[in-house]
Amino acid sequence: MAETNKGEKLIVNCIPVDEKDRQRFIEAAGDVPIEFCGDPKNYGDMKVKAQIPEELRAKATAVLGNFNPAIADQFTSLEWLQTWSAGVDAYIKPGVLPEGVTVTSATGAYGQSVSEHMIAMMWALMKNFTLYIRDQEAHEWKDEGTVLTPNGATALVIGTGDIGSHFARLAKGAGMHTVGVRRSADKPVDGIDEMHGFDELDTLLPQADVVALSLPRAADTHHLIDARRLAMLKKDAIVINGGRGDAVDDDALAEALNRKAIRGAGVDVFETEPLPASHPLWDAPRCIMTPHVAGGSHLASNDAHIVDIAVANVRRYAHGEPLQDNAHR
Repeated sequence: MAETNKGEKLIVNCIPVDEKDRQRFIEAAGDVPIEFCGDPKNYGDMKVKAQIPEELRAKATAVLGNFNPAIADQFTSLEWLQTWSAGVDAYIKPGVLPEGVTVTSATGAYGQSVSEHMIAMMWALMKNFTLYIRDQEAHEWKDEGTVLTPNGATALVIGTGDIGSHFARLAKGAGMHTVGVRRSADKPVDGIDEMHGFDELDTLLPQADVVALSLPRAADTHHLIDARRLAMLKKDAIVINGGRGDAVDDDALAEALNRKAIRGAGVDVFETEPLPASHPLWDAPRCIMTPHVAGGSHLASNDAHIVDIAVANVRRYAHGEPLQDNAHR
């Protein structure tokens, strides 16, 4: 972070807040001036871009919120960007932000909501709810056959950060054995029974009853689950993706579902969003799709977590302390 005199700092807060949270930000900022630009009508829409008055863009040394990356070059004094999203991909691409800008995210705010969403998808697929909903719409009284139970099953949790750890704890509560995959296999994670590295993935996939992905976007996780690895899974395996869409090859997933090579899939994130209307996943059997809504502000507590994270970092920024969850450009 660049050295700047306290009097030259300006925090522009685009997170819509009530009066109580506004005061929390003011107290955290101390002597550092803070401008509030959040529009309350956008509260709950994590896809919206922050609207920052042009006269503040060159003056802002810190921004809380997701502004349009296309105007990033206008923030010539920027030292720090705190996003309200967990993903920061659009901002850490080379050439988007000025050199030296620190980027922090809302990682940690969405673990509960995304993991609960993933667990709900898992249960629905195990209990044939996708088939019964179809039958209900067709007014058909039909027994859709045997179901699965999580009790005694193995959940392979690929990506064991905030979301993966939450998912693992929920899965364990349902009686599952949890196997984690992460880069640092020697680091324990709450909720994970045994940890492995990515180099062991091909050995672990055939043992999994549920494959739950909550990975950040990275070059080496693009299409991590592709046609080759889908073919390694049990015929009754379920794939759940709640992390980044490009971790799973959507075309290969649709093909596996149509061949009944796996039991089902729950997908909240896609490589292309919105998913094109012509994509075969729309009509694939035993597929639950939601339009990237597992996180955001769909669970009220997420907003409170985002504010807590931002307030804590504003306090650190005002006191010249290291910021939490640095996305390291």
